[in-house]
Amino acid sequence: MTMEESPGKFSLARECEEVFAIILHREPSRLQAKNKSTLTRPTDMNTTTKSNHAGKEGQTSFPTFIARPTAARLGLGLITAALILAAPCAKAETSLSRADNKFILAAAQGGMTEVKLGDLAAQQGVSDEVKAFGQMMVKDHTAINSDLKTLAAQKGVTLPENLDAKHQGMVDKLAALKGVEFDEAYISSMIKDHKMDAKEFKAESAETKDADIKAFVDKSLPIVNAHLEHITALKK
Repeated sequence: MTMEESPGKFSLARECEEVFAIILHREPSRLQAKNKSTLTRPTDMNTTTKSNHAGKEGQTSFPTFIARPTAARLGLGLITAALILAAPCAKAETSLSRADNKFILAAAQGGMTEVKLGDLAAQQGVSDEVKAFGQMMVKDHTAINSDLKTLAAQKGVTLPENLDAKHQGMVDKLAALKGVEFDEAYISSMIKDHKMDAKEFKAESAETKDADIKAFVDKSLPIVNAHLEHITALKK
């Protein structure tokens, strides 16, 4: 290595170190500025070459020709490596246990069913109490379903848009009833469903390790219990 080559190579090393530091610290604006300055400013070797070999044309562009693709390749490689390393972290943030995932999907089906059955009760119920309870189901479970949708999005869970065959069958069965027969069947169905919901929500609150899911359950459970108490009173 000659004295004329040394400054350029050390400049390239400094370029690489700075590019590496910028990418690791996630400062793309500095990287863009650095690339721009690399394209416009003379390198250390340019300065040395001009002072030692005035009048010799063509020699000053060679170090820049080397530095540009090298820095670009280094930057691209580091960005790719950063994305690969970040992928497991992103996956870890949204990963759920099988039990939590199952709970969210079941809660979605149950919530949609309560809204549909509440609409039926408000329209087909005979007693004012059944009609009012149905309206309350639509209001409260629409709010719970909205919270669940937000939670599912945070956890990367895709919620069903429609009822499955089991829950749609429940809706269809009640929809075929009229008058007092509907009221009695609806009340019995709501008692059964809310007892099961309260049990499952309580179990999920105790067993889940996910703080967001626990917060959702603990917020929703008192509402479910209040519904159970209300509908049980209508049975008497």
